Amino acid sequence: MAESRIQLDIVTPEKLAFSGQVEEVNLPGVLGEFGVLPGHTPFLSELRIGPMHFRSEGKLEWFAINRGIAEVTPTKVTVLVRTAESSRDIDVARAEASKARAEQRLKDRQEGVDVARAEASLQRALARLKVARV
Repeated sequence: MAESRIQLDIVTPEKLAFSGQVEEVNLPGVLGEFGVLPGHTPFLSELRIGPMHFRSEGKLEWFAINRGIAEVTPTKVTVLVRTAESSRDIDVARAEASKARAEQRLKDRQEGVDVARAEASLQRALARLKVARV
């Protein structure tokens, strides 16, 4: 009989953001979103900024993640990312302020503004807001 759960570890440089057995994992890969179930074929994937979710005890849990990689084996998914914030921990007002600042920097396009950095900041804020509002 196939396993019905897979181990998920979400790891950042500062902490182990989540560790537990889950039924499924959905991640934002750079080539598109992908899902992982127990028994999945092993692979590595680069991750982009965005929301991720997993089902644990029949309930969906959401995280906003920054860039990183996912290592998938038939029994485990390890998500190594710069940051990971649970939907419970996101400060919506702070995320809204970050979004507004990034949009203003992109709109003004003043000399010396790092456009790629401003775009990444906007992507992070949008991911955090999406996760907070799920």
